[in-house]
Amino acid sequence: MTFLAERAKENFVKKIRQTDAVQEEFLRKLLQTHKDTELGRKYGLRDIKTIDQFQQKIPILPYSGYEAYVERIAKGEKNVLTPDPVVYLNTTSGSTGNQKLIPVTKRFQNSLGWANLTCIGFLNEALRSRQKKFGKLLVTNTAQITGRTSSGIDYGPGGTGVLRMGKFLYEQLFAHPYETLKAEDSITRHYLCFLFSLNNPSMRGIIANFPMLILRTCNYLERYGEELIRDIDKGTIADWLKLEPELRFQLERRWLANPSRAAQLREILRSSGRLTPKLAWSDLSYIATARGGTSDFYFERFPSFLEDTPVFGAVFASAEGTLSIYHDFNNDGSILAIETGFFEFIPEDQWEEEHPKTLLATEVQPGKLYRILMTNYSGFYRYDIGDVVEVLGFYEQAPLIVFRYRRGGILSSTTEKTTEFHATQVMQVLQREFGLPLEDFCITLSENEFPAHYLVNIELAPGEKLSDPQAFLASFDRRLKEINVYYGSKRKDQVPPPRLRILEAGSFAIVRKRQLQKGIPDSQLKFPHISEDRSFLTGLKVEQEVRLPEE
Repeated sequence: MTFLAERAKENFVKKIRQTDAVQEEFLRKLLQTHKDTELGRKYGLRDIKTIDQFQQKIPILPYSGYEAYVERIAKGEKNVLTPDPVVYLNTTSGSTGNQKLIPVTKRFQNSLGWANLTCIGFLNEALRSRQKKFGKLLVTNTAQITGRTSSGIDYGPGGTGVLRMGKFLYEQLFAHPYETLKAEDSITRHYLCFLFSLNNPSMRGIIANFPMLILRTCNYLERYGEELIRDIDKGTIADWLKLEPELRFQLERRWLANPSRAAQLREILRSSGRLTPKLAWSDLSYIATARGGTSDFYFERFPSFLEDTPVFGAVFASAEGTLSIYHDFNNDGSILAIETGFFEFIPEDQWEEEHPKTLLATEVQPGKLYRILMTNYSGFYRYDIGDVVEVLGFYEQAPLIVFRYRRGGILSSTTEKTTEFHATQVMQVLQREFGLPLEDFCITLSENEFPAHYLVNIELAPGEKLSDPQAFLASFDRRLKEINVYYGSKRKDQVPPPRLRILEAGSFAIVRKRQLQKGIPDSQLKFPHISEDRSFLTGLKVEQEVRLPEE
């Protein structure tokens, strides 16, 4: 597999040396393939010969422009958006709006599979350059679908679809049986994955969709360490796990006692007082998880569990498709995935235009923000997914991009437009300045006031105390003025002073539980760090509220 991954990576590097030609050819083939679909006939795809014609004939649309078509696909209609059978429907997380359904065909999935293989090629190269090895990995995503449509099409998280359609490949990669991912209960699934993976002391990697989920994995390992060691020693599988009888039977047949490994882990727990991934797997070589957006805030706490283990971004992807491929460790810039879609970029000065002018991949500029449009084999054209990316530079002729924030996720007391990226940058700096790890944070607006105060809601990490809350709040205000110049200018006389709210321990666990109860899959759980919903944190206990002296 690593041989195939290396070849995929080399082929990709050759192609990004001629990005424009590859993008144009991708679009030509896609239009040819889709020309006789219902939407293809409506837009006259067979008559489109150039990129200019494509941009003139096809409107830029959000999901609402495709929703009615997808609903018909879900009911079993054929040849609506794609000529190929729809074999799965990716669901978006719904954490920033209503849940969406994205059609998946084998052709669509194969294009994403090559991107994943390419990313493994880059990962293997990065490991080799650091005298580390690629090897078995731990992943805890569910392999269970959410449901089936009336016509029998499976639907669920994109990661679940990838796991199910690539089962043979992933069975070779995992340090635990594929069947462990069939457990419906999240804690049970994590426990089972740990149990089998801990049996393999030479495991190399851990993968999760988001950094917050990596930290959750670390916390679970610490919490259940003693029970896991006992099960490894005795060859048992804890009877308190919420495990279907047939699945338990399958896993018990594959499980044997390993007293020597249990003794090794017990000694680690005795001497260190805890069980962390880096202690349990001394050869741990990498963590693969999302970079960009709010990731840096969570990365601040990685060393306490993972020491200096490097972080690899893998792919920048969503339910709608794969946008870019990472090429090295601890690097936010990822290479535009020019073979998974045709991409256009809307410059910031065009965001409010009814018919914005777009740029092609080679026309963007480093240091600039863009809304990204995607055209791919899901059957969506010039689709505005709402993601704002920054271009960091170029790799050969392809742009290096990083996700910054989702458009629409903006907080304003008046019109200052504070983004989640602004907020995360500030809180990351404050953690360092005050030597204070936070469990999490969310900035909301005060109720029944105009203009509203920013409410800086924080939960301290276990065992931590904030000795000078006023200084913390003053620093938040000062640094947000520096990072968001619009906040800085309007804070003088339009935006009132922010207020700090220290929430009791466990508060954000309650919020995440609420999100899960809404139907958001645990592997897709994204925690919003700003929210215009003034009732978002309703019911949480505030231990202390702090105001600035000028109030």
